[in-house]
Amino acid sequence: MMTIPNLDELILSALREDIGDGDHSTLACIPSDYQGKAQMVAKAEGIICGIEVGKRVFELVDHNTRVTTLLKDGDRIKKGDLIMIVEGASGSILTAERTALNFMQRLSGIATQTNYMVGMLEGLHTRLLDTRKTTPNMRLLEKYAVKTGGGTNHRIGLYDMIMLKDNHIDFAGGISQAIQRTHEYLKAKGKDLKIEIEVRNMDELEEVMTVGGVHRIMLDNFTPELLKQAVERIGGKYETEASGGITQDTLRNYAQTGVDFISVGALTHHIKSLDISLVSYN
Repeated sequence: MMTIPNLDELILSALREDIGDGDHSTLACIPSDYQGKAQMVAKAEGIICGIEVGKRVFELVDHNTRVTTLLKDGDRIKKGDLIMIVEGASGSILTAERTALNFMQRLSGIATQTNYMVGMLEGLHTRLLDTRKTTPNMRLLEKYAVKTGGGTNHRIGLYDMIMLKDNHIDFAGGISQAIQRTHEYLKAKGKDLKIEIEVRNMDELEEVMTVGGVHRIMLDNFTPELLKQAVERIGGKYETEASGGITQDTLRNYAQTGVDFISVGALTHHIKSLDISLVSYN
């Protein structure tokens, strides 16, 4: 699993949001000494993700809760498959249930959709990228889910790669100025970061090809036909990335242009959670 340095803090924050001053529904009708068992069950087909996160939710609510995981992240599941068994104080299981499911359903939904779209690229060299369009405070987990589904992570945040987008270029006064200032900044700060630059048309692409000094060119809102021309013009000198409104219906057409990467923000911001439930049993 991807290292999530603040995982416990993230889970505890989610629990505080849900529990507040107490799970009064459970406290009202479940005696504290009642013990119980529950099974986490898949209710739809997909790719499971977030098992260790869900397990940790139960443990943080009550360290005496025993969780037995039956699958691992990345496994393909079908309706009826058992994911984990939870044993312990009935009240603790009930209090942790929704938070554990919320994490796992969303992460599994991302992994499932990513896996589906990666499958559409079979036979092509194009790789599917995520973006920074993630749920606040959930970025590392959601990007982990993308990787679990077979996708590739783009930059994690603003700090690990330079991306000169249209607004950077416009505010800087143009492509040449933006690239020059970036190199001056990196030299002054002693940083070694890859540089990606966005272009919106073939004229901007020609300017980037003249100026140089980048690692990847993002071709934003190009049609597949124009993208093919642009990829041929770049000719492997720089990495290429297509972005802008690309859906599962158009994904393969874009990939057939020979572009190296396609970034799809919808992988993390427009996802249907995978249906998973927790069922008590004796």
